[in-house]
Amino acid sequence: MFPKNQICLWFNGDALDAAEFYAATFPDSRVLAVHHAPGDYPAGQRGSVITVQFTVLGLPCLGLNGGDAFRHSEAFSFQVTTEDQAETDRYWNAIVGNGGQESECGWCKDRWGVSWQIIPRALNEGYTDPDPAVAQRVFAAMMTMRKIDVAAIETARRG
Repeated sequence: MFPKNQICLWFNGDALDAAEFYAATFPDSRVLAVHHAPGDYPAGQRGSVITVQFTVLGLPCLGLNGGDAFRHSEAFSFQVTTEDQAETDRYWNAIVGNGGQESECGWCKDRWGVSWQIIPRALNEGYTDPDPAVAQRVFAAMMTMRKIDVAAIETARRG
């Protein structure tokens, strides 16, 4: 039932809400199990949701309702590779439009404070291009963006 390794994300009582949002937003994502506290604990009472097992794009995760002692930071993020502008827009708009916030260079945060990188394949391929001039142009274009504009990245790549 529990994988050998999984990502554990700390929430303040709303792990199930987050897991359900991720399951509804990303393919190969679902809520697997909801576990209730067998007794009182500092952030909750017996019977409250203490952990939620879920997947995000096939990646096993555990949401822990641990209280308000810790916050998410950009030191951890999910990086989602998208195939085109439509997929990029769909994920970006779902996260930002559900109480999240935009950041730079393809980064955004969801309403729970979890950071996401919504990165089109064109960007990954462009800034890692073996031609340093191409990589620099793509990187410079990315540095001007919030949500990544695939057409602008492809234009930068072609020079």
